[in-house]
Amino acid sequence: METKPLNFYLPDELNASHPPEKRGLRRDHVRMMVLDRATGEIRHDQFFYLADYLQPGDLLIANNSRTIPAVLYAKWSRNNEPMASKVEVRLARRQHEDIWDALVVANPINEGDQLEFSPDLFATVISEKRNSPLKRIQFTKKGTELFNSIYDLGEPIRYEYIEQPWGLDYYQTVFASHPGSVEMPSAGRAFSWELIFKLKRKNIQLDFIQLHTGLSYMLDDQWHQTPDENEEEYQISEQIMERIFQTKAAGKRVVAIGTTVVRALETAARNGALSGVTSLYIDSHYPLKIVDGIITGLHEPQASHLAMLSAFIAEQHLLQAYDQAIKAGYLWHEFGDMNLIL
Repeated sequence: METKPLNFYLPDELNASHPPEKRGLRRDHVRMMVLDRATGEIRHDQFFYLADYLQPGDLLIANNSRTIPAVLYAKWSRNNEPMASKVEVRLARRQHEDIWDALVVANPINEGDQLEFSPDLFATVISEKRNSPLKRIQFTKKGTELFNSIYDLGEPIRYEYIEQPWGLDYYQTVFASHPGSVEMPSAGRAFSWELIFKLKRKNIQLDFIQLHTGLSYMLDDQWHQTPDENEEEYQISEQIMERIFQTKAAGKRVVAIGTTVVRALETAARNGALSGVTSLYIDSHYPLKIVDGIITGLHEPQASHLAMLSAFIAEQHLLQAYDQAIKAGYLWHEFGDMNLIL
């Protein structure tokens, strides 16, 4: 059962429009709000001191999916007749090596329409998704060759609170290695190698899964995508799942770095599949089976990610903490500050 979305007022000035590095901060020196799951107690610190809140033997699980430049521009034609010289195409989710679901910012776009991205890269609209603005497009390249062209031609997705374009490197975590996310798995952005080594010295474990994030916003409130409509591809190795079981058996905590990791791990716990596609929706009614804590950013009002946090901590405590974060001037979104819930 989906609960009523959590709502609050977020002042515009708290939308982080610049990466921390452009605000004179190291990425691991953003602020961190620490919440106690049981009591709702709130503490304020800096992310670089994350290790102070963890214990030897605790296991952090991060998403090492790499962000791709998912915004492309194309010439649009129908039956070899030009329709527009430049339309925006936002990749949403890969279906096959040469097929993607995509948001084509043109209306009406029909099956059979052609998109020319460059003299050597084309795509054809092959179908529509029901109750969705997304179209399924088939490229003339596939696999690594297609990814190379996307990296050559594309730019990162940028939402309205990001006032100017930033290079793709600003949308990557330091451990990103498997291309596929159209939006940055941003909870891992604040990690630096120095912080990771600091955690290792304390015998705090770090391992990785992959979940390729999909397109979350369709540029039109008419097309509000519910979490159970948002299918995302994930993969977890047998060795990591075994390490998770060993950690929990030893009485230590499994802490997810981001809502994507929670979604992947809890899907695997639910259906026993270590890879596949998840559309799992987690809210206050969902009994978490694997994850004991979460490192995440600060989420906008009524976001499904915010509903997920209510599976970790009472909604009353969460809203009180967010109210305090607003009063303290914390920054929101992918370039903003961090929240640890344990």
